[in-house]
Amino acid sequence: MPQPRKIIIDTDPGQDDAIAILLALGSPELQIVGISAVAGNVPLKLTEKNARKICELAGRPDIKVYSGAIRPLARELVTAEEVHGKTGLNGPDLPEPTMKLQDQYAVDFIVETLMKEESGTITLCPLGPLTNVALALIREPRIAPRIKEIVLMGGGFFEGGNVTPTAEFNIYVDPHAADVVFRSGIPIVMMPVDVTHKALTTSKRIEAFRKLGTKVGIAAAEMLEFFERYDEGKYGTDGGPLHDPCVIAYLLKPGLFKGRYCNVTVETTSELTMGMTVVDWWGVTSREKNAMVMRDIDHDGFFALLVERLGRHN
Repeated sequence: MPQPRKIIIDTDPGQDDAIAILLALGSPELQIVGISAVAGNVPLKLTEKNARKICELAGRPDIKVYSGAIRPLARELVTAEEVHGKTGLNGPDLPEPTMKLQDQYAVDFIVETLMKEESGTITLCPLGPLTNVALALIREPRIAPRIKEIVLMGGGFFEGGNVTPTAEFNIYVDPHAADVVFRSGIPIVMMPVDVTHKALTTSKRIEAFRKLGTKVGIAAAEMLEFFERYDEGKYGTDGGPLHDPCVIAYLLKPGLFKGRYCNVTVETTSELTMGMTVVDWWGVTSREKNAMVMRDIDHDGFFALLVERLGRHN
């Protein structure tokens, strides 16, 4: 078996973040070098705690979790308790974590790791607002060419936005950070709501997690039952979109996704369209292509992968 791919997961858990972390932890092809928490779905104090709860749920207290940015670069923090509940992980009753939060600031951890590890060996996997990643790029620009690629969940175009008519939550929370990242020249794979809205947690799919009969499987089912109720009411669908695990699934099975290499520019000036990811899908501008934008997913294959990998946890 080839050497595992080294990744840093930057996250704001969130039930869908939790499933993404569990997927990564159940996949020997990936080596999680560290998890950096950022404020987003809920405030930082909860996201760094939730990341540790998930590691402990998976029996992996050895994973290093770092606390990062407490707020966006230039705007007030917007959170999403109405989706994720007051804890960010409403659904299962998970115990308070006993594993220690690392002393080092997450942004310093990202910079130090990228400068220390061999160039081109670390993939960044942002599942939330891009504040930590942007701060790392601002603090040490030399890390940009050392990053293998950034595979992120964020943005939308054909589907519009899920927090404003034009903006997806992760980009909307910190559009200025997203702008820094998309202008960085780093290879980017973008999982927008255009693709994640095709990955719905139907009752049959949630039941497959519960039937695993394990602590992880039952907790996953309980998380998703809570998480989906908001989007079911919003979109009138059977199930809610499972956003963040698309990032990890792409690393494991890129063939599950189809997209196009485009220019993506982030709106940072208009309050009407703040945080919009303007995707030049048809190549009508001369702007340089900077991201592989995914639009389609084999949703049955995606959920089969999730159930199989989460089933590897005790």
